[in-house]
Amino acid sequence: MKRSGQLAIAFALGLGVLAGPALAQSTKIRLQTAVPSASIYFELLKKYGERVDRMSNGRVKIEVLPDGAVVPAFEILDAVDKGVVEAGYAWTHYWSGKHPAAGLFSNPMAGAGVGLDQLSHVAWLLEGGGYDLLRKFYSDIIKANVEPLMVQPMGPDPLGWFKGTIGSVEDFKKLKYRSPPGITGELFKEMGIAATTVPGGEIVPAAQRGVIDAAEWIGPADDLNLGLHTVWKNYYLQGLHQSTDIGEVLVNKAVWSKLTPDVQEMMRTAALASMAETYSYNVYRNALAVKKLQDEFKVTIRDTPKDFFPAFVRATKVVLARYAANDPFFKEVLESQQNFAATVVPYWTKVIDLYAELGNAALQQK
Repeated sequence: MKRSGQLAIAFALGLGVLAGPALAQSTKIRLQTAVPSASIYFELLKKYGERVDRMSNGRVKIEVLPDGAVVPAFEILDAVDKGVVEAGYAWTHYWSGKHPAAGLFSNPMAGAGVGLDQLSHVAWLLEGGGYDLLRKFYSDIIKANVEPLMVQPMGPDPLGWFKGTIGSVEDFKKLKYRSPPGITGELFKEMGIAATTVPGGEIVPAAQRGVIDAAEWIGPADDLNLGLHTVWKNYYLQGLHQSTDIGEVLVNKAVWSKLTPDVQEMMRTAALASMAETYSYNVYRNALAVKKLQDEFKVTIRDTPKDFFPAFVRATKVVLARYAANDPFFKEVLESQQNFAATVVPYWTKVIDLYAELGNAALQQK
């Protein structure tokens, strides 16, 4: 055989050796979500999967599944932990039954009582030690076999949809209200409001049957897709229960450990990209949804009663202090957020005031 032929064969064999490990690392991940396929956050998760596919050159393929495809929403963590599915998507507060600190990670209610908003909450996760505490929560506190990736900052969630109008907290107390699970529901109960937990896919049927008189879900775009406007026409946009809210992807730890370090970093980087993408989606898609709700479906956008805000903050401080007194880890997370807020909130509130004044000035010029 000529030397050129020998070199060609050797080169081809070398490519085979190099290609072997890459092909061996090809991983298929079923991502069970807690949202229906019509959700804008389902759409964003598909974009997340596509981004991971491209970044990894096909080494990771993520199949995004809607709520209930394999397991119900509140069983996603256990399903990922046991390897029933390779990954899941929900919010940390869905696991509040396992430990009360869960809610502080995905939605520190009323900004943890110290004024964190959506951006400063993300800043706490990325710059204030929040992510380390989140990993500790899963690995050491509830001992779940998962790797968490925060992907979707989607707050603030509206107070929600009501069958009639409310002018005060006293009016609110007369209604049965669908709230998120965990401590958030306790805060409403602390205020004397009858709160109950209903999974997203069951909210509209419960409303139609009169089981609930009011409900919150995620935001205008998702609420429109869920069909809440078909039942009620009074929509209160300002809520404190999830003034900040972040969705997470959980990957089974055994699956995660088999990924090469570069692919793991790609999934982390794609999660950060998804955060930025979610912000842009929230601003535009929710604005479009509000306009459609008003113009096409005759929904009335109403302001939350002023007495709700101090009442909710008072309830938040009472309930959070109660948990902090009884659980060292809850106290550790809450104090981390409080210390971070002491530095960030005085500055950031001034910046937020700037944008509020700018927007109001622009609206007055119309």
